[in-house]
Amino acid sequence: MKPVQTDKVPFQGRRAVAVIGAGNMGGAVAIGLHRFAPEYSLTVTTAHASTLEKYASLGIATSLDNAASADSADVVILGVKPWLVQGVIGQMAPFLSGKVLLSLAAGIPSAQMAEWLSGTGVVAAYMVIPNLAAEIGESMTFASAILGEADALVLELFNRLGKTLLVDERRLQAGMMVASCGTAFALRYARAAMEGGIQLGLYPAEAQEAVYQTMKGAVDLAAARGSHPEAEIDRVTTPGGITIRGLNAMEAAGFTAAVIAGVKG
Repeated sequence: MKPVQTDKVPFQGRRAVAVIGAGNMGGAVAIGLHRFAPEYSLTVTTAHASTLEKYASLGIATSLDNAASADSADVVILGVKPWLVQGVIGQMAPFLSGKVLLSLAAGIPSAQMAEWLSGTGVVAAYMVIPNLAAEIGESMTFASAILGEADALVLELFNRLGKTLLVDERRLQAGMMVASCGTAFALRYARAAMEGGIQLGLYPAEAQEAVYQTMKGAVDLAAARGSHPEAEIDRVTTPGGITIRGLNAMEAAGFTAAVIAGVKG
């Protein structure tokens, strides 16, 4: 299934969005919506006033009151830690009727979420797994329905922050490991490549710039050509050359097996 482009799913009317719990992931989504969906009315909540200063400085409306923020919203994005979800839903329950709830909390079965939302009057709810690149409009987001139907709304919101795939719950875990945890996995490779470059004589800042640009260029090239990674690898790997020696050394050290093991968790 290919990601659905934003212009394919028009979003009808102005909506009020409340991001409840703007930690790392919730904050990335809030900043992304502020930057790339400025026509939405956005409110951000956190548990501590000091945390809200960052969002207020960007011109985002802030609050310490989860219930009041949910009451004034059409779409509630729940960004709190998984162990806080049930309690926060309880706080907001009297104010969720007619709303769409999108939970960013990983690892909670949809049946459990549906039970916690029972009786609240929520018209639709989804588990949504973006990644931190939502902040710059480059997230790969996976979403799975819990109850009700609001596919167009989910796609409209999160395609503003990158690309979005709607999947069943079974595949949501795979999407999280590849795309959300995958940010850390990719950057761990970047760190290792930088260390190798420094060992060969580059200054740290030079190694960092070179690795980041090379990773970006490699991904953009393969995506632009619609090619499998191995096809682009073949274009770089000349017989008897240094690239094949490097690739073979990585494989001898367990590179592919280690990545697959990491993704499987």
